[in-house]
Amino acid sequence: MKKTFSFAHPKKKRARVADAIKYEVKKYVKRENKKELPEGADYWDFDCMYGSEKSSALIIHISEINKYISKADSEGLDSFYLEVVSKPGVRQSKPKS
Repeated sequence: MKKTFSFAHPKKKRARVADAIKYEVKKYVKRENKKELPEGADYWDFDCMYGSEKSSALIIHISEINKYISKADSEGLDSFYLEVVSKPGVRQSKPKS
């Protein structure tokens, strides 16, 4: 998902639009997690980027997406760019001390 989200809506209040954006991202992640894993992969990992526009996007962790959407809402941004791309991941064991 590579998308520029806008808070502008003629009938919905800004807070409800923010909730709808969070739900759309959650639904995308859930749909990606249901896909079949390729051979040798243990789980789906996600590369995420957030910014006020595509050129200024910063790398973030998937668990921080809702925080950044809320931050964009509270700062009064008209729109923001969010990129969530899935990739297969392999779990690594912790080194023994």
